[in-house]
Formats: sequence, structure tokens, C-alpha cells
Amino acid sequence: MTQIDNHLDYLLNQKIFLIGFMGCGKSKLGKATALKLEVPFLDLDTLIETINHQSIPQLFENLGEEGFRIKEKEALQQSAMANNAIIATGGGAPCFFDNMDWMNNNGVTIFIDTPVNVLADRLINAKVERPLVKGKSYEELLDFIATKLNERRPFYEQAQIVIKEGDLNAEMLIDALTQKR
Repeated sequence: MTQIDNHLDYLLNQKIFLIGFMGCGKSKLGKATALKLEVPFLDLDTLIETINHQSIPQLFENLGEEGFRIKEKEALQQSAMANNAIIATGGGAPCFFDNMDWMNNNGVTIFIDTPVNVLADRLINAKVERPLVKGKSYEELLDFIATKLNERRPFYEQAQIVIKEGDLNAEMLIDALTQKR
């Protein structure tokens, strides 16, 4: 077994948190990578919906963003979460409470740093409309993403691994993990 294999085995016995702005591909990439590495995949938003028996838009509507963020923190820090899983977080999760510190202390964090125009293209064409971008034109969406991304960047950049790539795939993510030492 090579040093890289040993390192990857070590990393796969931890939680691997994918963070980044909505639309950067955390869920799609997380599923593909988990399948390739044969580890569980968990989407934090899906967990929140399951625990609370409501969709994310319903939770935002019923609780407001602050109430939703409390539910998000509770789900994130749930002790039942698998130790050897790839976890896609919501775009805002790292930016509230002590979530980023908690993730860094309880696993490996990877920031998927995607260009604003790529995020806007993905979000404007998304099948499910996200509560924070609902009803925005493409130009409004570009402005919103640029502003929000600028606000969130200090949290995102605390990640242990930063990948600047608009078209990331599972192999590239695995390469980034094996390079982390």
C-alpha cells in the first residue's frame, strides 16, 4: 500500500464536508465521489427535511432564516452522522454559529470555489427553485451571488482544501484529498 493509499484510507475514516455556494455541485459531486470511494453520502438538506418533516422552502417560510439555521446546526452536529461519510452541506451552513469550526474539528472540509457566472447559470436553470434566489432575474441573480459569495468567502476559505474549478468531477476531488497532507 502506498503512502497516498494510506493517506486516503485515513481520510475516508473521517467525515468529509463539501462546502460552497448553492449550485456549486456539492450534492452531485458528493454522490459521485462517495460511490467511487464506496463510502456513505449524506446531503445535509435532505437530513434536515427528514428530521423536520418539511421541505427546506417550508422551513424557511415557517421558521424564517434564523429558525432554519438553528435546525441546520442541530442536523449538522447530530452524533448519529457517519464518521466515514461524504457530506454535502447547505451553502450557508459554514457561515452560522460555530459550524465551520465544528466541521474543521470533526472532519475534512473542502470548499468548492465556483465562478459567479457558472453558479448563476446553474441556479437559473435549476429544477428546484431555492428560497434565497426565488423570483430573481439573471442580472439580479448575478448581483445576489456576487454579494453573498463575498460575505461568505471568509467562512468558506477556512476550509482545509480549496478547489477552484467550475467543472469538477469525482476524480479531481479524490486527487485533492490524496494531496492533503
